[in-house]
Amino acid sequence: MNATTPGLVCAHHHLYSALARGMPAPPHTPTNFQEILEQIWWRLDVALDLDMLYWSAQLGALEALEAGTTAIVDHNETPNAIEGSLSVIADACAEVGVRVISAYGITDRHGADGARRGLEENERFIKGGGKALVGIHAAFTCSDESLQSAAGLAKDLGVGVHIHVCEGVGDIDAPARLEGLTTDDWLLSHCVHLPDNHDLRGTILHNPRSNLNNAVGYANPARFSNPVALGTDGIGANMIESFRLAYAMQRSVDVTVGPDPAWSWLEKGLSIVPEARNDEVTWSYDPMDPWHLAFTAGVHPVEVKVDDEVVFADGRPTKVDADEIRAKAYEQAQRLHAKL
Repeated sequence: MNATTPGLVCAHHHLYSALARGMPAPPHTPTNFQEILEQIWWRLDVALDLDMLYWSAQLGALEALEAGTTAIVDHNETPNAIEGSLSVIADACAEVGVRVISAYGITDRHGADGARRGLEENERFIKGGGKALVGIHAAFTCSDESLQSAAGLAKDLGVGVHIHVCEGVGDIDAPARLEGLTTDDWLLSHCVHLPDNHDLRGTILHNPRSNLNNAVGYANPARFSNPVALGTDGIGANMIESFRLAYAMQRSVDVTVGPDPAWSWLEKGLSIVPEARNDEVTWSYDPMDPWHLAFTAGVHPVEVKVDDEVVFADGRPTKVDADEIRAKAYEQAQRLHAKL
């Protein structure tokens, strides 16, 4: 007997990072989070072009389907491929059959003109009918003017903002920088070093595997009064595994806690992408409840429907060729790695 659920939601993803696997080692071994950004991710994002972005999004969407995830909240940062980037991501995901809410994360790391172009890409895509939020990389890479411009644009367009907050100690002043700008429809990713008594509004996006990988600490999102949803920060889109890890990490600081809080964080993604409630995932395991899944590995979808269309069955996507996507993504990864 198989159980069914709505589609799962990855509330914080970086689809462009799908091509990072196997990339050359950084010039110097990073010893802290700032150096990880400088030596790895900021070198990678400037090397990306629209072809790479397209196939990374296709690969990320394919892997999402393979994990029962039908909706992705993406945060894109491709400073040398800004214009049209959100359309490329949306088209790539739609072809696979996965829902996506996009955002271009503006930053002043490449000058005020780069931030302006990022804002214009968000505005272009949203005004054209695209599903998106206004993106900000993080307060520590943006001027006050850019933060205010992004918040103002989001308000004018009637959407929220998707931003990294206090992921590392270098962003510790984010609450003061963002004071008075946040609203309930903002998405605040990571929040590892966010004080308990902050005044920021919005949903906190918890990314347990990424936080462990970057050694930035444990966010312990149960301490906040804000709603909490689960993301992966670009490390795939297997949300059942993210739930299991979120539970284990919470358990590591509170031995009395059960898996229900982490399960509620998984389900909160459906409030961010409510359309995913209409999707249907049939699983290899029954029952699909927190107490079973917290201790059961290898659970996978048997069939996935998005808007009543079967987009995954018998271990394969139905709308695209999985082997072709992986082959094309490998070709683009080789191009990307050669530039690094």
